[in-house]
Amino acid sequence: MIPPPMAVEIVSAARAVEEIGPGATVMVGGFGLVGAPLTLVEALAASGRARDLTVISNNLGEPGKGLGALLPSGAVRKAIGSYFTSNPDVVAAHARGELEVELLPQGTLSEAIRAGGAGLGGFYTPTAVGTKLAEGREERDIDGVRYLFQVALRADVALIRARAADALGNLVYDKTARNFNPDMATAARVVIAEVDEIVPVGDLAPELVATPHLFVDLLMRAERTL
Repeated sequence: MIPPPMAVEIVSAARAVEEIGPGATVMVGGFGLVGAPLTLVEALAASGRARDLTVISNNLGEPGKGLGALLPSGAVRKAIGSYFTSNPDVVAAHARGELEVELLPQGTLSEAIRAGGAGLGGFYTPTAVGTKLAEGREERDIDGVRYLFQVALRADVALIRARAADALGNLVYDKTARNFNPDMATAARVVIAEVDEIVPVGDLAPELVATPHLFVDLLMRAERTL
């Protein structure tokens, strides 16, 4: 007989961020602060473990909020994302040479994460051809159309946010707070999910589960909301 799946481990935020060491590549869900794992990010900022990080996220929060809380200490060495100008601290750090930024069009960012989770090496896209973002990138002509090659993105750890989980770690999301979270859950070695509530197995409608439990390594209950 096939043994039944085991319940996922439920941990504190402080214990969860012990999975992140200096120099790690970390994916962080969220669009602005919406759908961002704010409790986990605050725990990481307070842990002293956040050093020399590469952060893959749509943006770096707001001044002092979300991922923006990691900037004053210089914890983030490189940011890969789409929309950084909402946080003037990011712009200032980059201008001072303290923060490396890799700018990707938002669709390219999303697909690069999805490709990483699917085990692909990368993909060709026409987006950004002929712009400064194409400088130094591999180009290819396919049926008369120019494409740029984009390497897939993967991470050591993904910090994601969901509305609810069951005891196995199956996740459901709340409307647009879903954003990048499900794709990031497939593209990291360790996935830590911050959730509002943890319910018994069977309480989540199967058709609503966007992230199956096989992708989730640790659960923690949210203490910080917008």
